[in-house]
Amino acid sequence: DNGKNPLSTFLMLQLFEKGSDKMASKKGIPHRRYSCEEKLRVVMEVLQNHKSSRQVSRQEGIESGTIRRWVRQYNKDGLDALKDKHHDRGNRFSALHTAKNLSKTERLELTIEKLRVENERLKKGYIVKGVGADKEFVTLKDLNSK
Repeated sequence: DNGKNPLSTFLMLQLFEKGSDKMASKKGIPHRRYSCEEKLRVVMEVLQNHKSSRQVSRQEGIESGTIRRWVRQYNKDGLDALKDKHHDRGNRFSALHTAKNLSKTERLELTIEKLRVENERLKKGYIVKGVGADKEFVTLKDLNSK
C-alpha cells in the first residue's frame, strides 16, 4: 500500500478532467501561499489576455474562485490588495531566547515581552509550570486550594 486512496485519486482525476473548479487538496497539506508577483501574473493573465478565471485555473492549477477573488481585490484596491498581510504573524521574540549574542536592548525587549505574556496569563487566571513537554497550565484556583 502506497498510502494513497485509489477512490479519492480517481475522483480527483474525474473532477480535473471535467474541468471542475473544485480542485481538491489532500487532508493535512497546508494551503499554498502565493507571492504578490505570482498573484499579479495570474491576475494579468485574466485581465490583459482576456482569459476566463476557469481557463487560467486549469492552466495554473489554482482554484478559479481564488483567481476571481484576486481579480476583484486588484480591481478594487490595486497592487496593495495582492500583498501578503500575514507575514508578521507569531512571536517575534520566539527565537531570541536561544540566541547567545543579544544586545542589551534586545535582552530587555525579550524580558518585557515575557513579562507581558505572564501578565496576560495571570489576568486569565492561570500560570505555567515546567518547560517543553513537561509544561503544565495550572489555574490559580487550583494552586490556592492546595
